[in-house]
Amino acid sequence: MAVARRKASEISYETFLREYVEANLPVVVEGAGAAFPAMQEWTPEFFKSRFGPKQVNISYGEKMTFSAFIDAVIASREDAPGPYMYRLFIGPHLPELLPYLEPQNPYAFPRRLASPLMPSRWKRPDGYLKLLIGGTGGRFPVLHYDGENAHAAITEIYGDKEFILYCPDDSAYLYPKQDMPNQSRVPDPQRPDLDKFPLFAHATQHHTVLHPGDMVFVPARWWHAARVLSPSVSICQNMYDASNWRGFVEEICRDNEGLGGLKRLAKKTYMSGLGALLSALEHVPGRRRERPVGVAALAARLAPLRSTDVADSSSWSMRGWT
Repeated sequence: MAVARRKASEISYETFLREYVEANLPVVVEGAGAAFPAMQEWTPEFFKSRFGPKQVNISYGEKMTFSAFIDAVIASREDAPGPYMYRLFIGPHLPELLPYLEPQNPYAFPRRLASPLMPSRWKRPDGYLKLLIGGTGGRFPVLHYDGENAHAAITEIYGDKEFILYCPDDSAYLYPKQDMPNQSRVPDPQRPDLDKFPLFAHATQHHTVLHPGDMVFVPARWWHAARVLSPSVSICQNMYDASNWRGFVEEICRDNEGLGGLKRLAKKTYMSGLGALLSALEHVPGRRRERPVGVAALAARLAPLRSTDVADSSSWSMRGWT
């Protein structure tokens, strides 16, 4: 099944929120990243020449110099795929790249993560912005959905990348790991072993290919995996608003978070109350004007709805970001 595709020039942000974010449905927004300066600058060679000797995180357990990594990306083939970078957060590790991604993609704006009212652990106006780079045949190592009930938006900057998605209702067919229920035990969803994983045959695959400038919106708890079709550079951001807040609070207040009963209750009460406050601020009259004033302007600062409600990356305090 093909993922729906809409052109950025033909879909307003409000329509995107109503028809896809609030409905928890995936969509590709063509041209969502067209305004990024990165679209004219970022290639694999750009990163090699700019950051060649710098050691960077490729995955959870692997570091390489950018020079060696890009060489492996260029040499990657379908029958001999190279490494796939999926664990490099731009803000704390390569902040000089942030201006290449401004103005922010309006469809990937992190919303509540950009609020100054968020606890410091989740105060990320960048939306946990990650750099994703891979060569032909490279892929994200596991079929998964993003933790903490996050929505995700992946924007392609260079090259082409294939995505497959499965809806939350198909979770029972995807063999979630017992210790990490947001990851599947099926090692290759494109070529599943149906003798070992027979239920997988009942899952409905949603498919799309991203080209430069395209963004795929992956709603909360939608399973997804990616495969690189040609040397590829993309970015990923997470988003929170009223549509996924309750699940976010439930997940961060689970029994296995290491909190005692009273502390967990206090945390859940605070975060639920914060969600109610942000919802109220998001509906203050007058704040959707191009330049809100008075109470509406205050509400826009405390509960930003659009990228124009926040300052650019030069003002972000990244202390404690990892």
